[in-house]
Amino acid sequence: MSAKILDGKAIAASIRAEIKDEIANDDIKCGLAVVLVGEDEASKVYVRNKIKACADTGIKSYAYYLQQSTEEDEILQLIDALNNDSNIHGILVQMPLPSHINEKKIISAIDPSKDVDGFCAINLGKLFLGEKDVLAPCTPSGIIEILKRSNIEISGKRAVVVGRSNIVGKPAAFLMLKENATVTIAHSKTQDLGLITSSADILIVAAGKQELITQNMVKKGAVVIDVGIHRTENGLKGDVQFDEVSKVAQAITPVPGGVGPMTIAMLLKNTLNAAKKFKSV
Repeated sequence: MSAKILDGKAIAASIRAEIKDEIANDDIKCGLAVVLVGEDEASKVYVRNKIKACADTGIKSYAYYLQQSTEEDEILQLIDALNNDSNIHGILVQMPLPSHINEKKIISAIDPSKDVDGFCAINLGKLFLGEKDVLAPCTPSGIIEILKRSNIEISGKRAVVVGRSNIVGKPAAFLMLKENATVTIAHSKTQDLGLITSSADILIVAAGKQELITQNMVKKGAVVIDVGIHRTENGLKGDVQFDEVSKVAQAITPVPGGVGPMTIAMLLKNTLNAAKKFKSV
């Protein structure tokens, strides 16, 4: 048995094309502000990719590059100005922030209607309540799109999410519940982790631990979504032992080229949805 490769890169390209067409055909004005504080090289790459993705789809980007020493109050003042700027429909503050900045305080300052990362308490609360009109975190939203666009049935399936972060694990569990899956959340303190993961029809792994999931931890015929990404001497690796797990899984996302490209695609989709909602007010 050889698993079907779930091509997140191709699915993301389709979503971006849909966004581009909708913006052009409906003449939607769409603006995304990206704030980067400091000199973190990985963050710089992520910001460049996001700005390029905006240009490719017709979303106008506004980049704000702040020095490492920037005080918290200065960032809060910038966010307040962006909240009140009608040309800006989405605000993204690139994480991580320097250690002297309170990330929760910064996230909380963003207008929930412009919180296209979906990280603020109000948007996470709406997700918990199962509301339809919510800006959900991008990576979990991308996972749902991969499954749906790959014609993988979610309703009634047993899903296991390994990881409990506010960015991926918890929102992924709630989005799967919204799609009528039966969901179990496992994590680093879970006893007999393999017993839990091997019960999953759909296994979502966002543990942040390289190649944690081995072949004997996966049920034959399961769908495996690998959110992890680790830089090694042999290239990028995920949280799943891809080569071995591929022998028993029905379908699996690769690293790279799986969930990663979907995160930016869903950021663009959230920005478009925020702009459409602003236009309708």
